[in-house]
Amino acid sequence: MNKQGFLKKGYVAVILVLMYVPILIVIIYSFNTSRLSSAWSGFSLRWYGELFRDRALFNALRNSLVLSLSSSSLAAIIGTLGAVGTERTADARSLRARTGKILEYLSLLPIMIPEIILGMVLLVFFSLLALPLGMFTLIIAHTCFCIPYVYMVVKARLAGLDKSYVEAAKDLGAGDWRAFYDITLPLILPAIVSGMLIAFAMSFDDVIVSVFVTGPDTNTLPIRIFSQIKTGVTPKTNALCTLLFAATVILCLASAALGKSRSNNRGI
Repeated sequence: MNKQGFLKKGYVAVILVLMYVPILIVIIYSFNTSRLSSAWSGFSLRWYGELFRDRALFNALRNSLVLSLSSSSLAAIIGTLGAVGTERTADARSLRARTGKILEYLSLLPIMIPEIILGMVLLVFFSLLALPLGMFTLIIAHTCFCIPYVYMVVKARLAGLDKSYVEAAKDLGAGDWRAFYDITLPLILPAIVSGMLIAFAMSFDDVIVSVFVTGPDTNTLPIRIFSQIKTGVTPKTNALCTLLFAATVILCLASAALGKSRSNNRGI
């Protein structure tokens, strides 16, 4: 093995170790008999049993799922409309085009601003409007920082889209809305779904912004886990992380299998 090949394999090995060894440790210690995560005392499913009896934890999980689905869906609608609107003005040399560029930069700001600043700004904004903090304010806040993820993915797809399809539809008598619904939307749908999945993931694991804009009666899963680990990581937390990791792996495998099935069908 030459030196360059050894360095490449060593680099890949280091990256894999840094990424997956901590996850493996969490999975192993979720089956630990002892409450202490620093010492292995034997195999047990005790913490999974306690996890399923923790009603507060499952309420937090339900809140996180509702929040993530709502905010990612709203972000998908707003981000897609924004991307389509700015793409249509991209080639024009007019005040409208310059306005579109400014709006594009402004729409990307939420992911560039530090989360603690964004959380404080949103808290002040909701206080000025006298909105009670809870699920509604959480959905608004999460939608704000989820929109750029959908916008960027859909905008990139639109940039690579062959405009002759839309022009052909209009030549055949289709209006703007009809051409968008029948031609553009099906072509950018995978990008919308991809952006929505990224937005869902970003919303589901957010802690900092949520801490600022949630109320005392609305607890999300990341906030609850963060509160628990202040007193030390318990095997119950490890068990929850293991189940979430397993669900993520299953979804990824299902997505890959679905994509492979569609590719095979197209080949037929």
